Amino acid sequence: MATPTKPKWRPRIIVGSAKAAVDSAIYLDDRLPFGRWLRPQLRKLFPSHWSFLLGELALYAFVMLVLTGTFLTLFYKPNPDVAYESAVELSLQVRGGLLVRQLHHWSATVFVLAIVAHLCRVFFTGAFRRPRELTWMLGVLLFGLVLFESFLGVSLPGDQLALAGLRQAQGVLLSVPLVGTYLSAFVFDGGFPGQVIPRLFALHVLLIPGILLAVVPLHALILTWRQKHTERRATAAGEHQVSGGPFFPYFAVKNGATALFTIGFLALLATFVRVNPVWEHGAYRPGAPPPSAQPFWYFGVLDGAQRLVPAWELPIGGYVLQPGLWIPPLILLAFFGVLFLYPFIERRYSGDRDVHHLLDRPSQAPVRTALGVAVITFFTTLWAGTWVSVAPPAMHSAPGLPAPPPAPPTLLTVPPDTYALVVGGLRVAVFVLPVVAFLLTRAICRRRSAAATA
Repeated sequence: MATPTKPKWRPRIIVGSAKAAVDSAIYLDDRLPFGRWLRPQLRKLFPSHWSFLLGELALYAFVMLVLTGTFLTLFYKPNPDVAYESAVELSLQVRGGLLVRQLHHWSATVFVLAIVAHLCRVFFTGAFRRPRELTWMLGVLLFGLVLFESFLGVSLPGDQLALAGLRQAQGVLLSVPLVGTYLSAFVFDGGFPGQVIPRLFALHVLLIPGILLAVVPLHALILTWRQKHTERRATAAGEHQVSGGPFFPYFAVKNGATALFTIGFLALLATFVRVNPVWEHGAYRPGAPPPSAQPFWYFGVLDGAQRLVPAWELPIGGYVLQPGLWIPPLILLAFFGVLFLYPFIERRYSGDRDVHHLLDRPSQAPVRTALGVAVITFFTTLWAGTWVSVAPPAMHSAPGLPAPPPAPPTLLTVPPDTYALVVGGLRVAVFVLPVVAFLLTRAICRRRSAAATA
């Protein structure tokens, strides 16, 4: 008769660990009913179309922003006297510092691009209508916060390019009647640049990210999870019928693939595409020309608008007002205000107060689609104002003094007369092209809608 042998230690550990895990799960489920809550959540249906992943793309870019920003915060010194040196040291001496800096930059760029693409999808398909007005307003708030956060980030290195942009912002503040000097003193703590870099650092690292960490989950997870998702008319069974794949494993696998794709794409961009070489721009020198650099496309809109607005000066009561500096920020402020309230504006003029779960085809809403195309055309025309610059005049030194440094090269320079013609043409186009785009898009949508219903 064989004598039973005692099991070896490895199988005993495996069996004991499994039993401990099961007992722990049962213990927690008895006191915190995770199982009853989690089971229906894992079976929640999600859409299958690729365009619904644009929000997830923005979410994973935001995660990369937080991770890389945390690393950069460990080495960056927000002191006006050493901010530039710490940025150069972080880029060239800290192991992996330049790669993380570029990962941070490209994560911010992809984040903004994904938000714009997601915003356009929601707008053109009518996904902002009842009961998703709050989700839309949070998305617009998120968009504005991200643009402001990007401006703060590019200003922190303290190089010639960064502080030239801040100098331009100070000029806008100073142009505000009556309170302009007080606003500038409050932001910059006196003269330029003052203590603006520590203040920007606190906003960039603490305040704005804190708001984003509250808004992003509320917009992307809580409200979306609580509401039924929108569906395409081509695949939907009905207005109030839910279709799609379950969160686990169908949508979880798609999200995992999207996360890996986003991280891999950002890593490739950070590895092979160099951006913002602060060591080439040099430290800030008052009066020196800013280095040649094309503004980011979302900053180029404001910069192009300032080029196209005439340099008006209105002397009133001993003050010289410069409305040309106010018009571009006021345009952006009005745009975000209308965008924030657009679900209620459309409801007011259309009279549609029904609950909508099915997405519109763009041709089914000709006015909305034409309005969106006109706004995109308007801002593209403003952005075009940054594509051409006037050729700088030749610089000469006084006798006995060293020759001045050459003017920085620009992307596309033209003679002054040609530049004046280009600016004049864009000033006309900024009023004409959006109207043409609106009328043409509306006519095309109406024709397609009539053909579909025939």
